[in-house]
Amino acid sequence: MSHAYRLNDEVLHRGQGPQGRVHLDVPKVYTIIQRMPVEADGRLRYRIKSDKIERVVTEDELSYCQ
Repeated sequence: MSHAYRLNDEVLHRGQGPQGRVHLDVPKVYTIIQRMPVEADGRLRYRIKSDKIERVVTEDELSYCQ
């Protein structure tokens, strides 16, 4: 399984609420700063960063910027 996004790609992150419920907020633009190893659950993860926020997210929470 390979990562869909590369380092320094700009992506949109769709935040998720409790229990995976999707927020209605507008997706925010982040930059991929690291591709993480595949976890035991098989999902691909990335470390992303915006101006002041850095987080680790799964690939299914991301989409390409248009």
